[in-house]
Amino acid sequence: MTKTITFAIMHFSVAFGVVYALTGDVMIGSAVALVEPAVNTVGYYFHEKAWGMFGRRPRRAAERAMEAVQA
Repeated sequence: MTKTITFAIMHFSVAFGVVYALTGDVMIGSAVALVEPAVNTVGYYFHEKAWGMFGRRPRRAAERAMEAVQA
């Protein structure tokens, strides 16, 4: 849990820092630092669903046969 919390703090800090550096506006930096991780989380959910459907290729019969021989 500590790792997750420290990553979230880092994520907010980076988002704020980048936007503040680009705009010089604390309010815009803060808003983006709050909104961007939420949007990123939703995007990650859909990325994982797409990866599950398209990202993995089915194992070929030759690969299964090699595993059987090696076992």
